[in-house]
Amino acid sequence: MSRESLVRARRIVVKVGTRTLLDDQQRPDLETIRRLLEEMIALRKEGRNVLFVSSGAIGTGLGPLGLSKRPEDIPMLQAAAAVGQAILMQTYNSFLVPWGSAVAQLLLTHEDFQDRRRYLNLRNVLQALEGKSVLPVINENDTVAVDEIKFGDNDVLAGLVANAVDAEATVLLSDVDGFYMDGALRPEVREVTPAVEAAAGGTTGLGSGGMISKIRCAQTVTAAGGFMVLAHGKKTTLREILEGKPLGTLFCPTGTRLDHRKRWIAHTLKAAGAVTVDAGGAEALCRKGRSLLPVGVTACEGEFEAGDPVLIRDAAGTAIAKGLVNYASPDLRKIMGRKTEEIERILGFRSTDEIVHRDNLVLLS
Repeated sequence: MSRESLVRARRIVVKVGTRTLLDDQQRPDLETIRRLLEEMIALRKEGRNVLFVSSGAIGTGLGPLGLSKRPEDIPMLQAAAAVGQAILMQTYNSFLVPWGSAVAQLLLTHEDFQDRRRYLNLRNVLQALEGKSVLPVINENDTVAVDEIKFGDNDVLAGLVANAVDAEATVLLSDVDGFYMDGALRPEVREVTPAVEAAAGGTTGLGSGGMISKIRCAQTVTAAGGFMVLAHGKKTTLREILEGKPLGTLFCPTGTRLDHRKRWIAHTLKAAGAVTVDAGGAEALCRKGRSLLPVGVTACEGEFEAGDPVLIRDAAGTAIAKGLVNYASPDLRKIMGRKTEEIERILGFRSTDEIVHRDNLVLLS
């Protein structure tokens, strides 16, 4: 039954890895690219909103810069991305334009998802492109986003984009047949457990993400109620996957679809810090649906400002919620464990009674 959900998916994010897009000489694999683009355009003409998250910019830029392997220094990585990005878009358009379509390129960083206004602008742009004779092609802005280059977040970027557009399905096309655990290909993963995370390997080859970034993407997508498929980009077709054929590994939803703002808080924002709550505070949040008050807070970790996202942990250290905090960390350290009527006496002001209001809080388990 799980695979049938792929057949019904109307919003689909397709992320294609570097090794799928390039050949052995680190040049665009024109045969594979043509097939993938043709499939995506056909699906869009059928009324399915397909977004293309494209890797390959750095790998494509190596040859023109006279490099035989991926460099380690950040400026050269950025230079390769600048060169390769233009070559890839030109390659994509060489196929799309004769078909009556074109690339709609979006270069993003984590800041575009962290800032609420920019995030909503991104959603509006993607919505405006829906149904148009273009293919949205999304990539990290590698020429300026140092952290993204270091951590290979194109897989994670696909998960963030999927949440932004309410995608029912996310497809990662890579150079592996799927997810392997204990030496065997897993056709389906019901939950990303610690054992699944432990089975994920490190970063290799021209790409930068590795299996662990694909697992992180799966966590983001499935926690928000979506499906994710990891499959071999040169052995399988996008059409076969979306027809529900047993290809690759299917990661199943573990969470429910939250309203859009709470999904942004839970699965898009990076936590700026963390607070620990006692048993009473945990019960108030998890069982009674209440806001977090200072009396229930026992510890404060990190430096953050009012309005920043923070993780909320129970006494055992388990993350139980995430929310937007109403007090900066220096002020929170002064009032944690105290009653609300003491806030103004201690700080000289009281902006609100709650550390995190329930309307700005999402449970994680």
